[in-house]
Amino acid sequence: MGQWVELVADDGHRLDCYSTIPETEIKGGLVVIQEIFGVNAHIRAVAEGFAKEGFAVAAPSLFDRLERHVELDYTPEGVANGRKMRVELGWDRPATDLKAAIDYLRKYGKVATVGYCWGGSLAWLSACRLSVAASVSYYGGQIVQLLEEKPKCPLMLHFGEKDDYIPPSDIEKIKASFPSAEVYIYNAGHGFSCEARADYHPESAEVARARTIDFLEKSLITT
Repeated sequence: MGQWVELVADDGHRLDCYSTIPETEIKGGLVVIQEIFGVNAHIRAVAEGFAKEGFAVAAPSLFDRLERHVELDYTPEGVANGRKMRVELGWDRPATDLKAAIDYLRKYGKVATVGYCWGGSLAWLSACRLSVAASVSYYGGQIVQLLEEKPKCPLMLHFGEKDDYIPPSDIEKIKASFPSAEVYIYNAGHGFSCEARADYHPESAEVARARTIDFLEKSLITT
């Protein structure tokens, strides 16, 4: 099981981070980037799942700059509150906090990022601005706002073809912006990898997870 640790960002901000380190041989570091609902039970379970695969994991609480211990429900009210905080934070401050998590994991080898929903867009941003070996994005709806920033590492992107928030035209723009990215589209909606969401699609989630783990292992493990 993981534990909460405190990170210090370059600007002095202190933030909580859920960290889980495997007892077996470590394949590298992995920053798990939250949805707009905080580092909740789902994100902590995701972190634990990757740790069981041999990754040293850190899931920073990106909302700590506004409010600590944020765990929102998957309800219209939770979505509204999460979106409000996301907009208020902007992009620069979360990127600074992600760097703190990346630096925390450096001692375990190469570091990658994986993000979901808002975190999926931040995964793209981390690939552009931060020093990571690879990045994986799940249904990042704001990536189209960041296309002027180009990724500097291998990138894998997962989308649902039934996603009401990400139209096919956005996916095509993303693919054109970074043609070397591995892009997969599933017969599913937004949030298909989260058991707590209405669009959860077990088959798609399983396939995407297997692809993600294989991609991360190839990117992080030095042969």
